[in-house]
Amino acid sequence: MRTRLDVPVRHRPRPAATLSLLAAGALLAACSAERPGDLSDGEPLRVLTRNAPTTWYRGAQGDRGPEHDLAQSFARHLGVPVEFVILDSIEEILEAIADNRGHLAAAGLTRTEVRLEAGFVFGPPYHSVTQQVVCRRGGTIPEDVAGLIGRDIAVIAGSSYDERLLELKADHPDLQWSTIPGVGTESLLARVWNEKIDCTVADSNIVKINRRYHPELEVAFDLTEPQPLAWVLSPEWSTLADDIRQWLTIIEDNGERAVIRDRYYGHVASFDYVDVSVFTRRIDERLPRYRSLFEDAAEDFDLPWTLLAAQAYQESHWDPEATSPTGVRGIMMLSERTAESLEVSDRLDPAQSIFGGARYLSRMLDRIPDEVEEADRIWFALVAYNIGFAHLRDALTLAKRLGRNPNRWVDLKEVLPLLSRREYYRDLEYGYARGEEPVAYISRIRDYRSLLQKSLE
Repeated sequence: MRTRLDVPVRHRPRPAATLSLLAAGALLAACSAERPGDLSDGEPLRVLTRNAPTTWYRGAQGDRGPEHDLAQSFARHLGVPVEFVILDSIEEILEAIADNRGHLAAAGLTRTEVRLEAGFVFGPPYHSVTQQVVCRRGGTIPEDVAGLIGRDIAVIAGSSYDERLLELKADHPDLQWSTIPGVGTESLLARVWNEKIDCTVADSNIVKINRRYHPELEVAFDLTEPQPLAWVLSPEWSTLADDIRQWLTIIEDNGERAVIRDRYYGHVASFDYVDVSVFTRRIDERLPRYRSLFEDAAEDFDLPWTLLAAQAYQESHWDPEATSPTGVRGIMMLSERTAESLEVSDRLDPAQSIFGGARYLSRMLDRIPDEVEEADRIWFALVAYNIGFAHLRDALTLAKRLGRNPNRWVDLKEVLPLLSRREYYRDLEYGYARGEEPVAYISRIRDYRSLLQKSLE
């Protein structure tokens, strides 16, 4: 369940100083009060967040996002439903949580000394980020804080970025910047990309995601050491911190936390400016020739067309005449033997190649064990497409031997590279395989697909 801005707002927005006093006063009142109810009675967990790729967003499969998935998991741990309240800015979220208009705020919020001194109650940390100065390629990129002097810099009002710049101003009195209320970090990164401002400050996880969409963004330097992200608790529900601590331990032990992390960040560990720039250009220049073929093939074989298109780009860069030294050819880079099994008579014919590749991927998907988690089945099928189903089966066998979960991608991608090491592959039925290759293959496909989906919005 989610709620938009029709949430009752009992007070007009307050300046930051007033908000700090409110938060401190609410905390003191909460310390002398009993916990006002028990969520186990069925009251929804009310979660304040914002719309962004690193928090909560509406995707093709419904509501998604790192904070969304974590909050859903925590609500299941408590045995209650969850209700998301979507607000537009960090300022609004902090004001609302200080006003007790939610049980917790899950919005990528950094636990800082300033916020602690203001009276905000944080739960245990669940991730760490580094504040980074982000500018646009093409000009002179500053190398340190002194290099920011004289630049047109803007950051979110009431943010941890503003706090950090205030700290640095003590040693750099000429440092100037603007604070923009009511916007998200993504909006300011877009302003840098559009050359409306010179630089901004953003958390490293936000930068990793957004550099895919705006490849000309460049990290100038880190502005902080790693800082903890944590949920902010309503002053009346500060005792939820113990529940959060227990739940974090559980999902760390059972691997759920790693699964969520991989779901959103597993494909963004590296960044290649040239590759991303070329891909975004080819979405306009090449994809239109083949899009209807990808859509029709995907519909025939019950596959997402954007995934099929992303796989094809990884295979051939959407070049129907692509040929590798090993003899695979066409947009889907089919071997001669595979093409024969799929009744593809001309691998260089775009329609035959795309429909043949979709049919082959669908066959691999049908062979994936039923025990494999639903969200991960397509990654297992792509492994089989890339190195063969026999080597996938060896990887599942090895995962079991090593005590890893053979039904989860986050575990399998750690096991696959071991197929190229003799001490592991010598006891497997099909022996050596280039196990690192499918891990990189799937990472790039996921990356291309996210870029493609973003371009279609």
